[in-house]
Amino acid sequence: MKKIHYLLLALACIAMTACQDGDWDEPSFNEPPYGNNAITETGIVSIADVKADPDFASAIKNSKAKLVDKDIKIRAWVTGNDLGGNLYKQVAVQDETGALIISVNQGGICGYLPEGQEVIIDLKGLYIGAYGAQPQVGTPYNGSIGRMSKDIWATHFKIVGGLNGINTNKIEPVDFSTIMGKIDENAGKLVVLKDVQFVEADGKKTLIDGEKKGGNYYNTHVKVGNKSIIIRTSSYADFAKMTIPTGTCDITGIATRFSSDWQIMMRKTSDLVVKN
Repeated sequence: MKKIHYLLLALACIAMTACQDGDWDEPSFNEPPYGNNAITETGIVSIADVKADPDFASAIKNSKAKLVDKDIKIRAWVTGNDLGGNLYKQVAVQDETGALIISVNQGGICGYLPEGQEVIIDLKGLYIGAYGAQPQVGTPYNGSIGRMSKDIWATHFKIVGGLNGINTNKIEPVDFSTIMGKIDENAGKLVVLKDVQFVEADGKKTLIDGEKKGGNYYNTHVKVGNKSIIIRTSSYADFAKMTIPTGTCDITGIATRFSSDWQIMMRKTSDLVVKN
């Protein structure tokens, strides 16, 4: 009986080995491990067209949220993420025609969506609207728009080209002075404010010694021409305790809006360049 038992055991092991040596699919390392690789490139429209759609334009204007029930997608590049801690649970994207803020209830987004990464976002089933007139994609929250869950987000974006899809040349910041008077078309874009000075600079104050406005955010100001422009900084940003420079600066950031006011959101420490 023992011999029969061992014989059966040996045959089972041989069978398992044969199965392991069979025609199994090799793991693929060509597709990104994040997002939904099944998303196709059909039905892609421009961000400008999305924002011009009457239903979505109304939701944006009135700071509401409108369900996308059409098979539409956008193809865009990541211009900002949570790398520096100032854009909290948000991703900024733009194409050649406009920009949007994607609100996701998730940290560490920068780990899989670096600046310059090309993505396709399937908008069907998500909501488009605004908070303070800033165009966003997310889910309804308190009558406006808020963050979608990370699980929902994971099914609605596709990383294009993996590491080969990162192209920082596609996200060169536009000179803010050239778009400052066109807030509706340009809110959410990556911009640079050239040769500006902080109003609050005294050699002692930090970026979060300004006026507290909403949650953990503080406003300081720079002059662009005869206009005072808000530089908005979270107390959790890596550069929050940086002393406000007294000299002339170039400031790069995402040009968000609240109502009719511009709010420039720096993304990382290197976005503030002191010139003299």
